[in-house]
Amino acid sequence: MLDWLAVWGISSAGGYLAKEVIGPLAKEALEDYTKDFFKESIKDYTGLSDQTTQKKLFGKALKEFVALVERELEDADLSKQELKQYTQPLKQYIKNQSIKAILGSAFKYGCEQIDTQTLANTWIELKLLPLPEEFRWKYIARQYLKQVHTIIRESDQLRTIRDSQTLDAIANNTNATAGIIPDFDLSTYQEALLERYGNLGLDSLDTNACAYNELKLWKIFIPQNVREVHDLMPSALHELPKDYYRKLVESGQLDREIDQEELKRAKEVYYQQPLKSVLDVIKDSQGYPYFVVLGDPGSGKSTLLQYLALNWARTDLNTALSLRIPLLIELRTYIRNRDSGQCNNFLEFCHQSSGSICHFNQHQLHDQLKAGKVLVMFDGLDEVFEPGKREDVITDINRFTNTYPKVRVIVTSRVIGYKPQRLRNAEFRHVMLQDLESKQIQTFIEKWHELTFTNPADKVKKRERLQKAIETSSPIRQLAVNPLLLTMMAILNRNQELPRDRSELYNQASRLLLHQWDVERALLEDNRVEPKTIDYQDKQQMLGKVAYFMQGNQAGLAGNLISGEDLERIIKDELKLREVTNPRAVAKVMINQLRTRNFILCFMGADYYAFVHRTFLEYFCAWEFVRKFEKKQEISLEQLKTEVFGQHWRDESWHEVLRLIVGMIDSNKAGEIIEYLMAQDGEEDRFGNLFLAADCLSEVRNRYEIQSTDTELLNCFKDLIHYDLNYDYDPYGYQANLVRDLHTQAVVAVATHWQDHPDTLPLLQKWARSDTDLFVRGTAIEQLALGYKDHPDTLAILQESARSDTYCYVRLRAIEPDRGT
Repeated sequence: MLDWLAVWGISSAGGYLAKEVIGPLAKEALEDYTKDFFKESIKDYTGLSDQTTQKKLFGKALKEFVALVERELEDADLSKQELKQYTQPLKQYIKNQSIKAILGSAFKYGCEQIDTQTLANTWIELKLLPLPEEFRWKYIARQYLKQVHTIIRESDQLRTIRDSQTLDAIANNTNATAGIIPDFDLSTYQEALLERYGNLGLDSLDTNACAYNELKLWKIFIPQNVREVHDLMPSALHELPKDYYRKLVESGQLDREIDQEELKRAKEVYYQQPLKSVLDVIKDSQGYPYFVVLGDPGSGKSTLLQYLALNWARTDLNTALSLRIPLLIELRTYIRNRDSGQCNNFLEFCHQSSGSICHFNQHQLHDQLKAGKVLVMFDGLDEVFEPGKREDVITDINRFTNTYPKVRVIVTSRVIGYKPQRLRNAEFRHVMLQDLESKQIQTFIEKWHELTFTNPADKVKKRERLQKAIETSSPIRQLAVNPLLLTMMAILNRNQELPRDRSELYNQASRLLLHQWDVERALLEDNRVEPKTIDYQDKQQMLGKVAYFMQGNQAGLAGNLISGEDLERIIKDELKLREVTNPRAVAKVMINQLRTRNFILCFMGADYYAFVHRTFLEYFCAWEFVRKFEKKQEISLEQLKTEVFGQHWRDESWHEVLRLIVGMIDSNKAGEIIEYLMAQDGEEDRFGNLFLAADCLSEVRNRYEIQSTDTELLNCFKDLIHYDLNYDYDPYGYQANLVRDLHTQAVVAVATHWQDHPDTLPLLQKWARSDTDLFVRGTAIEQLALGYKDHPDTLAILQESARSDTYCYVRLRAIEPDRGT
């Protein structure tokens, strides 16, 4: 006997109403029900006469309908208890004869719409529990019809009889032949915007059945700050390697060669510009009638435009009519359709082109544009990749603003490759999206955990864990300023302990970005090469080789650039190892993808590529060393110690790589590396070997396995706290400052890396009360307040030091311990 709940896709992970409303039907005789349900459509499908097929399709369709109703109720912010009250009304509703006929009519051949009015009226006529005011029957009907089309298409019994894709093609062709003209239905446009952009786009992540994919963009959106850019793009140019900068000029991707002094002045002017909320800029329609929003990959440019469109779409239609209509045009879709002959300009694109969010009658749209009642948003100028076509699009935008001078216009673009002059000549102002600030990150984290966790204790625990990771780990903090990477971090924090498991964070974040690098699809679309499955591990190994090559370059890990020629060679060699036919052509297809979209590698211009964030360069470099050491056994432990750690421990640009390596290998081998670092003579390098060893110790997964090494390193820091030079020196000069810094850094290291060690708290208390070095006393007080604020003795020590210490510096640390951090 079939388990109908399993067949219908209703499990313990499903929605509450789906289980409660449809679950009981699995135990009932369904013949009479399915007979009414498929009354109008049974003649259209030869396979539909089978009772088992009817029951399968009926249950799947009904589940989708109830799920849509439940989602609409949830969007109205009903509590779980309020939601439960709709169980009995829904049971009564779906058994109504008219409702069964309407829901079943979606299976009818060529069905393009179902009777929305009767759906709404029947609920009222049955005198059921009133629905929220914003409940949208029209939206539910449209989505339900789409789900039924999918059910038909995926049914083995029906697919060969009626293919809904064929029906859509016939309908579109009929409409075009008949010259059917689209209307100007703003209500439908609002629904289309909510459907396209309403949910946060996290579907490519494995979210473990959490409700992330239903998370509404407008609930989690954080408005960023911007700075105005008057002349150049200094944040993008001032740190470019000279050879790369020269190639940008030679390839025409910069308007002109820029004098370094001029660049310096432009940078100073740029940072003198006041920070403004991007929403304040958008509100200032007089000051910013036309403007360009610039930003890095993942910085939130597209999200900003989607948020503006959704704000209007969620507004009551009567109110929305008094506001500017947000017309969101994705330029990569526009140029593709223009090239294929579907449209010649923006009005035709909105009128009839596929890919437009909703078709508008171009004559009525023209009237609205002339009256200045539209906010036009052109998203992704940088995603028009061919320079000639990009110039054509800019010409189209200029012509558009000349034709409709009252219209408000926003354009978004990445920085590199963008030439501002033509739009600046057309009176466009330019603003640069800034990194998220600490307060904005904090707000995002609070919103995220409030919206995605139901268990209060778990919510607080995970939120505080993520906040602490960002505060205490510099690499994680550097990632968190980017909205896309912060979102990844929040998802992964549910099951990962950060920052100790940050290598796993980088792994999971890279998996997402590599998943988006859909190589197989690109190969299918390119007729020149044979399709080949290139999975995540293949791509990971390629990136490991790329990072390994980059660290060996002249700039080493301090840089983050690789030429297209070198990148192609590395990918081609990896493809050869996998016996890929025509590896050079496949490599070119893969690299060409990087020009069309940012994955984990991005195109920088002038035939150069880079990791989207240097953190991924560091992670994949470490990953490749570990692979060579553990899996391939191409390097020995001795070589790892001497040729990797021995050559690079003095270079801070390598420290994150070295720490990641230690965290990814066996604990005992990690202990040997730490002992090697301890044995180095680091006195002339401010004992950087010991501080790096302590950082590496915190990466070791099982420190109890290397207890003797752990204790020996702790003793080194106890000695370092009282280190002094073996010669006389000026007590107020450079040497005195050097000694003082070593003492205080050693105190911080002990408090940080041995926080749970039984000796640490007594040591800090002793140093705070009686150490002869006033800076050691002050730093110990700060660390007690930071790491042991809830210990019963801490407050007493702070009060004693505030009253009794001889030095004002120490007293001030005791009164305001966070001032020195």
